[in-house]
Amino acid sequence: MTQQEITLLNLGGSLDDLANLDPRGYGVCKLLYKAAREYTGMPLCVNGAKMLSETLGEGSLVYIMTGFVLHPFNKAETDGAVGAVLLARALVRAFGAKPVIICPDECVTALERIAESIGLDSVGILPFTKDKRIAEKCADEIISKGIPDAVIAIECPGENANGVYHNAKGVDVTHLEAKQDILFEKLCSMGVPNIAIGDLGNEIGLGVIGDYIKEKIPFAGINACSCGCKGGICVRTKADNIITATVSDWGCYSLIAMLAFILEIPDIMHGLDIEKAALEAASKNGLIDMTGESITAIDGFGTDIILPIVALMKELVCSALSLRESCKIWFEKTEELKSFE
Repeated sequence: MTQQEITLLNLGGSLDDLANLDPRGYGVCKLLYKAAREYTGMPLCVNGAKMLSETLGEGSLVYIMTGFVLHPFNKAETDGAVGAVLLARALVRAFGAKPVIICPDECVTALERIAESIGLDSVGILPFTKDKRIAEKCADEIISKGIPDAVIAIECPGENANGVYHNAKGVDVTHLEAKQDILFEKLCSMGVPNIAIGDLGNEIGLGVIGDYIKEKIPFAGINACSCGCKGGICVRTKADNIITATVSDWGCYSLIAMLAFILEIPDIMHGLDIEKAALEAASKNGLIDMTGESITAIDGFGTDIILPIVALMKELVCSALSLRESCKIWFEKTEELKSFE
């Protein structure tokens, strides 16, 4: 293996590890990661970042799909939405891309305010219908405006094989969610490169490891949900590339960080000031934590956890780039020993 290959393997593994830290201690993130890593055959963030770096260029159109509306609060959550805007920022800085975020109505204003708070004025935001009867028409209208060079779904709810959308506890939330599966699948069938990011198995795209999810993840197996549909929470949609994490936004951040390393542009990965501004804008403009509160938190985790993760991811990238030459001899020796083959 070359020095670059060794670095991608180990730096990528470290970024994946940070994205899959388990403060709850419940282990679901570790279960998902095992299956996802086996599927990709390499660190998840490396797989995703390689695809983007090989696919996108100046002016590339990218659709970013997100927006999970939480029961019983009937408000959209911070997870996914915050990451979507920060990913849009990264793609603009990396490629001069043209990102468009697609989401339910509940997210539109908040996403606009988050983008404003971090100085991102080059992102489009489009609502998607919750009415399944017109979802295909809505998808076709969006596609008619431009076929994207890539599509990325982040914490975006998906339906199971029986057409039912579920929350984490197996409750039927079909009436709350935008029917973005239709758009994602249409784009995949057109050959559009794609990535799905999720943290449980009820998010668009994770059906590619569906057999494992149904066996190992709570409420995912047949007859395991609490709504009576007998289909479980596992989605039917299958992405070509997946990233799993404890929190979907953390998986998104690992993707951004790895992209910063591959392209050798550290500023692609945002810092603490940007993360703080995004979280504050989200909480002030209608998005909620999973607890139902309008606070600067994602999936129950506040800034005491989120900010160190962001800081460590950025520092890992900066260190790997700045120490590359001074550590070269160690890479040469591990290459000689074939330590990682």
